[in-house]
Amino acid sequence: MNLLSAEVTIGPALAYYPPGASYGPRMLSDFELVWLRTGSAQWHGGDCAHLRLAPGDLLLIPPGTRDEFRWDREVPTRHGYVHFRSDPGPASVPVLHRGQAHGPVGGLLEFLLWLGETQRPGWRERAGELLAVITQVLTAGPLPEPATPEPAALAAALDYVRRQWTAAMRPLTLRELAAAACVSPSYLSRVFRKQYGCGPSAALELVRLDRARTMLARSNLTISQVAIACGFADPLYFSRRFRAAHGIAPSVYRDNGAARVTSDLPGLPILARRLAAE
Repeated sequence: MNLLSAEVTIGPALAYYPPGASYGPRMLSDFELVWLRTGSAQWHGGDCAHLRLAPGDLLLIPPGTRDEFRWDREVPTRHGYVHFRSDPGPASVPVLHRGQAHGPVGGLLEFLLWLGETQRPGWRERAGELLAVITQVLTAGPLPEPATPEPAALAAALDYVRRQWTAAMRPLTLRELAAAACVSPSYLSRVFRKQYGCGPSAALELVRLDRARTMLARSNLTISQVAIACGFADPLYFSRRFRAAHGIAPSVYRDNGAARVTSDLPGLPILARRLAAE
């Protein structure tokens, strides 16, 4: 589908509801995109669907839908919304995406809200272009899988690593990580392997070596300085571990214009981002 543009008719804006509020029934004459930020909602789309919305969920509702919302009975609810027209339309039936407002699409939605709040010259056209991109992504993908909660022990261990590495990267033992998470080393190792495919010590070393790879490619630091910055006190040991992980020596990697390398840990970029200092 080639959706080139959309015409904003209402919004984009945020709506706030006290506990127990409702809206509708109504008949939509245009498209509406709703994304929940806090609270929850029950959405009833006539004969189409009965859906429960949670924070981070996005719902795209096509024109001609008779629907109503019933907002959280216990806490206030806040959601973003925008109405628009589009030809061709992005969908003919309601489309729900779980948790996507917490992912990359969330940044586009924040930009969309900013356009609606500032209303600078040309904002409506820009918002229409942005809506076209958002709806294309939602209907054609690809979309990241909604994040699943980390096991408590894993979250505690990774938070500990991030705090330690904020000052300086260094090796961390399985026993130290387990103590920080208040679990046994064997349990933490099992949880870590299930999540990332290898044990904590090996995975954390790969994160440090991946950080070193970036420094070699995008800084003027010497190889010794890169080694120390990534928690390797001995540059020769660093070179051996770098070659073992990436199949190439650090000096050759740098001289070859940051040659392409692969990792045996598929989740390495995700783990590296999880451990980056905020």
